[in-house]
Amino acid sequence: MSEEISVAEAYSKGRTIFMGLELLIAPGALVPRPETELLGTTALDVLSQMNLPAPRVIDMCCGAGNLACAIAHYAPTALVWASDLTDGCVEVARRNVAHHVMADRVSVLQGDLFSAFSGLKLDGTMDVIICNPPYISEKRLEGDRAHLTELEPREAFAAGPYGLSIHMRVIKDAPRYLRRGGILLFEVGLGQDRQVISLLERSKAYETIRVVTNEAGEGRVVMGHTTPQA
Repeated sequence: MSEEISVAEAYSKGRTIFMGLELLIAPGALVPRPETELLGTTALDVLSQMNLPAPRVIDMCCGAGNLACAIAHYAPTALVWASDLTDGCVEVARRNVAHHVMADRVSVLQGDLFSAFSGLKLDGTMDVIICNPPYISEKRLEGDRAHLTELEPREAFAAGPYGLSIHMRVIKDAPRYLRRGGILLFEVGLGQDRQVISLLERSKAYETIRVVTNEAGEGRVVMGHTTPQA
């Protein structure tokens, strides 16, 4: 089954399964992909190792709220703040939070990346930030990946000339919100792992940077701890 057919089928059903959870979906928000489950399970592993009574998590670029809901489900004491830019994503994410009766622990806010949290006094309080950002270059969206935007919003894919514009902004701003020793985790496109590692290293705000590979040995998650100086 082609990706286009599966996306169309998911939209027609109005729901999909992600990390074992039923999620509501609608045009205007990206259909959650199976490959993103690696980011979710890695984040849960990190939270388990932290062994905190009430871990605090940001889900940046939350889309349909799939990661926020999965983390809240499998880490039942976690507090999650999720954000996205578009009306469509925020509406669907809020519907999923309500669908899973998580409104007491998951907040969905709207804004341009961290601006969604302005005034909430979250600075320096987060244990983990996860981000599944857009990571397709504008050139590829005009070329071999143009089909992606036939059914799903362009904002879910477009990420500047190199596919890294959102990664760069989040890497710059995340240390403000992470506590010292907090962890930033990204999903990355195929072949982008080394570039994102370099961005993290160059920022001087992260240490213990590593890649998590999928079953095929492809690096699809990159993570780093904030340094004491961050």
